Amino acid sequence: MADTTGTADPAHIAGSEGEGVRRRDFINIAAVSAAGVGGITLLYPLISQMAPSKDVLAESSTEIDISKIEPGQAIKAIFRKQPLFVRNLTQVEIAEANAVDISTLRDPQTLDERTVEAEKNKKGKENWLITMGVCTHLGCVPLGAGEGEIKGEFGGYFCPCHGSTYDTAARIRKGPAPKNLEVPVYEFTSDTVVKVG
Repeated sequence: MADTTGTADPAHIAGSEGEGVRRRDFINIAAVSAAGVGGITLLYPLISQMAPSKDVLAESSTEIDISKIEPGQAIKAIFRKQPLFVRNLTQVEIAEANAVDISTLRDPQTLDERTVEAEKNKKGKENWLITMGVCTHLGCVPLGAGEGEIKGEFGGYFCPCHGSTYDTAARIRKGPAPKNLEVPVYEFTSDTVVKVG
């Protein structure tokens, strides 16, 4: 006979609650998973566009053939879309740089610190001075690397924008620039090739 008292069967209630909980769990898991996939789909393009492009990665290092740079000569190259100066110092220029009392310099560094000690495998390469060609004052390009350009009173580089003057070791000697010309990371891959970056 059917139950006419209006009370439900306890076994039936327990079974439907258990089934309801399982359905609810499945719906929650499905919703969270869908939100996660949607979030990844939205975030991936945003994050991947922050990665450097192929042309930037290609410019992350550059190789320069130094075999044709005569003593006393400097060349301009491009590294990471900025000028780079590569200079083959003469023995006189090396002697002038080494004769300077570094305690008198605004940004004290010896020539060895800017050439030999800056990176590994540079013994015997003390004559090669490699610096960024960007004045540390306001970012102008100093003169002195090109043929016939003004080198300033210390024989290095001269910034025409505000008169900063650098010596043969590209150290700031006069003018508003606060620092020496920056020496990038570099290494000699052979006697005639230097890799910058």
